Parts: sequence; structure tokens; C-alpha cells
Amino acid sequence: MSTERYSMHRGGRSYIFVGSDEPLIGETIGVMFERIARTYPDHEALVFVPRDERYTYAQLYKVSKKAAKSLMALGVKKGDRVAIWATNHPEWVIAQFATALIGAVLVTVNPAYRTHELEYGLKDAEVQSLILIPTFKSSNYVEMLNEVVPELATSEPGKLDSKTLPLLKNVILIGGTGEELGMFSPDQFMALGTSVDDDDFEKRRRELDFDDIINVQYTSGTTGMPKGASLTHYNILNNGYHVGETMRFSHRDRLCIPVPFYHCFGMVLSNLACVTHGATMVVPGEYFEPEKVLEAVEKERCTALHGVPTMFIAELALPNFSDYDLGSLRTGIMAGAPCPVEVMKRVNDEMNMKEVTIAYGQTETSPVITQTPYNGSLEMRTTTVGPPIPHTEVKIISPETGLIVPLGEQGELCCRGYQVMRGYYNKPEATAETIDEAGWIHTGDLAVMKEEGTFKITGRIKNMIIRGGENVYPREIEEFLFTNTKIQDAQVLGVPDKKYGEEICVWIKLNEGESSTEEEIKAFCKGKIAHYKIPKYIKFVDEFPMTVTGKIQKFKMRDIAIKELGLEEDDRVETA
Repeated sequence: MSTERYSMHRGGRSYIFVGSDEPLIGETIGVMFERIARTYPDHEALVFVPRDERYTYAQLYKVSKKAAKSLMALGVKKGDRVAIWATNHPEWVIAQFATALIGAVLVTVNPAYRTHELEYGLKDAEVQSLILIPTFKSSNYVEMLNEVVPELATSEPGKLDSKTLPLLKNVILIGGTGEELGMFSPDQFMALGTSVDDDDFEKRRRELDFDDIINVQYTSGTTGMPKGASLTHYNILNNGYHVGETMRFSHRDRLCIPVPFYHCFGMVLSNLACVTHGATMVVPGEYFEPEKVLEAVEKERCTALHGVPTMFIAELALPNFSDYDLGSLRTGIMAGAPCPVEVMKRVNDEMNMKEVTIAYGQTETSPVITQTPYNGSLEMRTTTVGPPIPHTEVKIISPETGLIVPLGEQGELCCRGYQVMRGYYNKPEATAETIDEAGWIHTGDLAVMKEEGTFKITGRIKNMIIRGGENVYPREIEEFLFTNTKIQDAQVLGVPDKKYGEEICVWIKLNEGESSTEEEIKAFCKGKIAHYKIPKYIKFVDEFPMTVTGKIQKFKMRDIAIKELGLEEDDRVETA
């Protein structure tokens, strides 16, 4: 594929579009998947290393089709929402393609979620069917679900009648003891599909269009609770394909995937980048363990590896790092957090990833907007997030005037192209605030466009914290803390952290006559919000720094916190 870059300079202002001589893919994920399965039937599609579980493309398509027919037997129609709450399992990938085959909307649920977040997400997305695992580490998903939906224990599988979640009818358990009540076991679920014949399956497939919404991924806003970004076949299929093209993927590549499937990084940049090219998805485990990643790379002769910088740092820090044979590696993606220059050098040299790329984007853009080329210089990969990927328009505007700023000046990065989401699920007002009438999505990120057409992210308009690759939105945590009757006000901010890039700090003002401790606040959060959202630093105050008009000045709070905690500023480039 050849790519041509078109840029326009008007009156000292710049706007860039990256074109391609190859058209965008105008088909559904299901049609693409079947085509790839026919092309590479005996080629390995998926390897789950812990169980040495392997699927060729023909086998993965067959089991995904079987699961799709079982969903149809449960009454799942085109556009119905099917949520999955699980860590990285083969069943996650099967669910991803099974839902796509019949036009169901896959709602991805963060495995770190607790009861408060789970209830909100399932209710907001109007989920009708839920797939989940029983437990993971200290998380008991079955117990948490029963806490949210107590009627489950007395219901028959497929006949849930919940007061809290009235639309939720079907619960499908991956694994378990077989004694869980109200849920379909894997065998029970897969057997349901025998009642659906191929003619009905094909009829359903003929009803689908590539512009149909196929995925809802939750991403928080600067105010309120998380919002579901509604993504189409066209959005994520083309984004996965072009990200793979930038890495020069082919059916000969084998990608090690330690990043979570529930996130666009795993679901799109990993799974769809592989499947659109007939490459192999290698899953080293349910969650990230640095030694398991390097073992998988060596054993499976992986040619590519994905991860956020903290993952690469952990892998490089292993005492026996030099014992692993990583000679098969060539490329991959490092994204989601600041990229230190020294880490990039070591990844290039010691991990043999000479062609590793940096990607930037957000869930609302399916997710990638820009990506460094495979042969980008060290400087480009550590000081910029590269140029736009093919078929993508990018401009930098003044947040005050909305006009394009001169080349080299800072402004808000806006994107227009195939990857822009349809909108936030059932939130037209929030959608209108993010996507303007001309189709440009306003990212909320501050950036500078360089002369060569690459972009440097310089800050954020949105008040967002990036902790170890996870986007954390202060308002969501603040609103949760407001449910504590002792708390009058809470202000959450990010502070520098050498390991995670940023950590969470909260200033709390208690109601008159109340007292509390750091331990008590953390205990209040535990089990209710994801562990990475629980503040590490807690400061009790009587007042907040404010302007004369009463606006809280978080930048002053951040400066004070950095000084009091003895932290160091981090000015490395941000990626996403």
C-alpha cells in the first residue's frame, strides 16, 4: 500500500489529510472474518498460552458461528446489547466475533469494575445479555453480580427478572463450579445453537450493514459518569486494518497481546489488526505478567508485541531478561502513556523491536488518529505521536476562537474521518459537545503540528489523569466520593509518578463536625470503584484555592501537592 500525504497551509495556518491509494474496507466484521477464514483456514488464528489452547482460522470461525447461533437462540436480535465482563480469555475473542456475526452490540466491561460501576454500565447501555467469568484474583464477579441483581439466585437461566436491571435477561458464565444459580454454563449455552439452522443464520447476516453500531466502549467525560462510545463495523474494522498496515502486518506475523481486550488497545489494535491480516493472536495470560509475556514471545516466536510503557519497563527490569530469546520480534505498538527515550532505545536494541510504533488516539476515534511509521526515527517516536494514519484529517484549532492556529502553535487537536464514533450511546447532547456540525471530533488534547506533518501532544484541555495507560476522569471519582455522607467536597487531581506516569490525589473537605482518615477513605472506595481509581494521596483541607469568581484552581492544588509530596514533574511526550 502506498500512502500520499496532503497538507494545506492557509495564511500561515495548517491542516493535514493523509490519503491512500487503497480504499477503505466496506464490509462488516463478520464478512471480513469469513473471508480471512477461507483464505487462511489452517493458519493459527488464536493461541492461549496458559492452556496451550489453539485455534486455526477455520476453527475460530466455526466456534464463533456456533456461539452466534446460541445467542440467536436466546433471542438476541440485531442491535441488542451483549456485555462481556472478563479478563483475556479465548472466550472473549469468540464473543467479539460471535456478536459481530449476528449484528449484536458488544458492550465491553472493565474487569476492574466493582458493583457501583457495573450497575451503572449495564443500566446505561441497556444490556440484555451478560457474559462473565466467575472470579479473578480477589474479584468474585458472581458475588458482585448477585449483589447488584439479587433475583439471579432464584431465577431460571434466561428468565431473569431484575428490579435494578429490568432489561437483563441472560447471564452466561465462562467456567465456574456448575453450582452457580440463574446462569447458563458454557456447555448449556453452546448447545442452544443447535436449534438455529444455517438458513436463519444467513438471513440474519444479510440484514447487517457495515455502518451498523457493533460495539459500545465506555469512556469517562470531564463531568458526570462514563459515556458509551458507539462504534461501527466500519470504524473499528478499518482502524484495526490500517494500524496493522502501518506495522507492515501479514499472515506471517504473530502478535503477543498482554493488553486487555476490554480496551480498544486489545480489541482493535491487537485483535482486529491481526484478523484483518490473517496474523496470529498470542495471548500470554489473563492479565499482564512480564515473565509470562517474554516466555510467550520466545515459545511462540512472536514477531510483534503491544503494551504501555510500564509493561515494557517491567519486562526489561526482569533479573533474567537476557535469558529470553526475543530475536523473532520486529514491531508492535507502545501507547497509552508517556514514552521515555531510554525505554524506547532499550526496546529497539535489547528487544529487537526496531520497527516499534507509537500510536495516539481515544476511544471515540476507534481509537487511533496518528501513528509513527515503522521506520520512524528515534526522535519522532519519543517526541511526537507521528502523522495521521491513512484517510484521516487532523487540524489544530484555538480553543477560544475555533480557528486553525498557525503551524507550530499549540491548540486543540481535532480529527475527522472514518474512525469518528457514531456518538455517545443515548446521549445526544454529550455527542453534540464532542462532534461538531462539520464532523470534526474535538479531542480535548492540546497539541502542536510540526512542519513535517507529525504531532506533539503538549497537554490536555480535559481534566484527565492517565495512570499506567488507564484514562481516569476526576469528576467520576469525585461524584462517587460525594456519596460518602462525611464528605462535603472532594477535588481529584493527577500528580507525577515515576512508575505509572501519574497517580491520583484527592483533597477532601469534610462536613462540619466530621472526622476521617486516609485509611477510612480508601476502605470506602475498595470494592466500589476500580483499584486504579482509588486515590493514592489523600489530603484533608478546610478550603480550596479559588479564583475571585469562585472557580477552584486545580493547577495550584497540583503544585502544592507536588511540593508537599516531594514529587518530580514529568515532561515526556504523551501517547494514547
